Amino acid sequence: MVRIYQIDAFAERPFEGNPAAVCLLDTRADEPWMRSVAAEMNLSETAFVHGLDDGFGLRWFTPVAEVELCGHATLASAHALWENGDLQPDDEARFHTMSGLLTARRTGEEIELDFPARPAAPRDEPPELAEALGASPKTVAGNRVDLLVELESESAVRGLDPDFEALRGLRVRGVIVTSEADPGPYDFVSRFFAPALGIDEDPVTGSAHCVLGPFWSARLGRDQLTGYQASRRGGCVRVRMAGDRVRLGGRAVTVLRGELVGS
Repeated sequence: MVRIYQIDAFAERPFEGNPAAVCLLDTRADEPWMRSVAAEMNLSETAFVHGLDDGFGLRWFTPVAEVELCGHATLASAHALWENGDLQPDDEARFHTMSGLLTARRTGEEIELDFPARPAAPRDEPPELAEALGASPKTVAGNRVDLLVELESESAVRGLDPDFEALRGLRVRGVIVTSEADPGPYDFVSRFFAPALGIDEDPVTGSAHCVLGPFWSARLGRDQLTGYQASRRGGCVRVRMAGDRVRLGGRAVTVLRGELVGS
């Protein structure tokens, strides 16, 4: 029997934020089985968690590929471990992953993740980018896996209707589109497109904020920021820079508990 949960991450109430499936395993699972489960769940990420001597092993799969870093499914995994009693309320969640040791702590009503910063450096604009997005970039930057595209305004970010097939041809994990937010509770807004991973638009992407945090911290001159990912579901991510690490804060809500009986 495998305990399985569906948890809305970076959400204050059900049916917001980004849904992740979390499988709590008694032991390490075979990769083909994990890929099949992730395809069956058909969510942007399915997390697989198993106990170790010093914390937990954690892997993440989209419906078509394994990824090396995922924020919302890590937040969901920590939430499941605390809610299910595998961790006590004051315990630190320690996850051993493809991106090294990641930790999570409860801070009041929120969970704060400790993730690596992934700064983006300025780069030339790919010639097909503007047409694929349907918008003219203000600036373009990139790191090893993602493109970061700044637009002129929040309304431009919210109004995007990109050509996903064209974005798939850019040969990056994903395209993060962002702008400074209009006056209000948020410092910046963003959207994240990853058709190469089988996810046309991700609802709320913790790992994208490992790029957005350094970018907007430098632009705005502050180490503590609040971002809003303006997808259809939407979600708030609190960002706190700490040297070469990014602390990502948000809430999570369980919407489904069950047992996975397929082998």
